[in-house]
Amino acid sequence: MTTLVLLNPHAGGGRAAHLQSPIQSWLAHHAPGTELAAPETILQARARLQHLPQSSRVVVVGGDGTLNQVLSAMLAGEHTLGLVPSGSGNDTARALGLHRAPWADALAHAMRGPAHPMDLGQAVFHQDGSTLTVPFLSSFTTGFDSAVGLRALNGPRWLRGLPRYLLATLRELSALRTWELQLQLDGTPVHDGAALFASTLNTRSFGSGMPAVPHARIDDGQLNLLLAGRFGRVATALMLPRLLAGWHLGHPRVHTQAFSRMTLHSRTPVPLAADGEYLGTTRQLELQVLASALSVVRGPVSSPGHT
Repeated sequence: MTTLVLLNPHAGGGRAAHLQSPIQSWLAHHAPGTELAAPETILQARARLQHLPQSSRVVVVGGDGTLNQVLSAMLAGEHTLGLVPSGSGNDTARALGLHRAPWADALAHAMRGPAHPMDLGQAVFHQDGSTLTVPFLSSFTTGFDSAVGLRALNGPRWLRGLPRYLLATLRELSALRTWELQLQLDGTPVHDGAALFASTLNTRSFGSGMPAVPHARIDDGQLNLLLAGRFGRVATALMLPRLLAGWHLGHPRVHTQAFSRMTLHSRTPVPLAADGEYLGTTRQLELQVLASALSVVRGPVSSPGHT
């Protein structure tokens, strides 16, 4: 099996670039002949993946955004994913049991560890007269949390992880909006009215470790809706600490439900984001699970059911 180490030098606010030299030295000593690529653009990264032999192993040095940007090329090539967590959010790394692994340990395991199937999600939506199809690993957010994600992407480069998302959340609160949404899960109507957000989780957490759906699994053949209904600014501010503590599911206006397929209609354009990457807005959205769609290397202590 061909192995490529693909490093995003822009991941983690540019901090991943500092790993390029140490990783190159590690590979020369432990895996001579293994290529390390550090493309400057996502288009270059995708092009490199397109030229790999089918069913190669790709070790990505980056975070959720990097993974999302190369996911379509990974699926097209039927490649196996290994991960060295180096992003700002790292919720996929948390789901794979890799979040706190030192880079050298994560790299060694990504190169040699066994692979297991992982579910993915896929979103189809209409935008500017085109139909877009976007796969995702961790989350697909709709509404408030997508707007927060955009603010986080544009936030201070020196701030990373959960504090970056908390700052973005506080800034979005000052311009709080809700959207009139109609939702169906597996053909059954579940909501018709105002909502703060209606987001989909494949992993337990999003937003750099917020325990959004603690019971979510990455290998159960399902996705999970996290719906927050009508909230004002004060109620939203009071709900956020509950979200950080994982207590939000007891709130009467918060609902979660597993599903295989979801349709969403919004009366006004609603913002979207996949794995924290902002995608613009739409009025109509379809989501479905892609069961066991990606082969991934999980953490050394994880089992096939670990999330």
